[in-house]
Amino acid sequence: MGHLQNKTALITGASSQRDIGTAICRKLASQGVNIFFTHWNSDKDWVESFQKEIIHMGVTCKEMEIDLSEANAAYTILDTITKELGSPSIVINNAAHSTRDGYLKLDAQILDDHYFVNMRSTFLLCVEFARRFEQAKLESGRIINMTSGQDLGPMPGELAYVATKGAISAFTRSLSQELAPLGITVNAVNPGPTDSAWMTDEIREFLLPKFPLGRIGTPDDVARIIAFLASNEAEWITGQIIHSEGGFIRG
Repeated sequence: MGHLQNKTALITGASSQRDIGTAICRKLASQGVNIFFTHWNSDKDWVESFQKEIIHMGVTCKEMEIDLSEANAAYTILDTITKELGSPSIVINNAAHSTRDGYLKLDAQILDDHYFVNMRSTFLLCVEFARRFEQAKLESGRIINMTSGQDLGPMPGELAYVATKGAISAFTRSLSQELAPLGITVNAVNPGPTDSAWMTDEIREFLLPKFPLGRIGTPDDVARIIAFLASNEAEWITGQIIHSEGGFIRG
């Protein structure tokens, strides 16, 4: 799709067999993209097996365990990928921190924990990628962030998550105008509730009636839209928050 062959992508938060980040890695690798993925608290045997799986698809794959709450995480990641694979042209900020809170539980620590990962690491990866992209005089770049539909309806009990992920939408829109002259598009994807590692049978039973297409979204659904946004076919799309939820009914 869209001449992705031999490009290099950075994907954060590919940490388990059934998560969105893993599906994105597989999809891009199937189109000839070299993969660099980050993970945290993952099973080491799984990481090794997954890396081999991607390499067997005919591309180069490197991985890195890193805590995205560290202040210098973005710089460490970009230093490492540049050293091992060269300059990336695609950055996908997929990693997220999420815990339940609500007005009775929300405190400074909960807010900080969400801010460090969902906002600070995402924002710094975006801008540092752009600075290095410009210095390297590259011509076509992609930044793809992840949101969760915070502007489409309330998400009670997840105040810190809503606030920090909602900020990504505002940041994406403004950053897209700054980076357009560099040839970098900046978009965000809201995949809606996705049947990945976090979803239990109880949650599936509750959510299924809310999907008029008759099924819950999968990580592969998300990976397809990400791959499109990374492709040349999407070069005229920037500053957009794309809601790819299968018609999910809120409320």
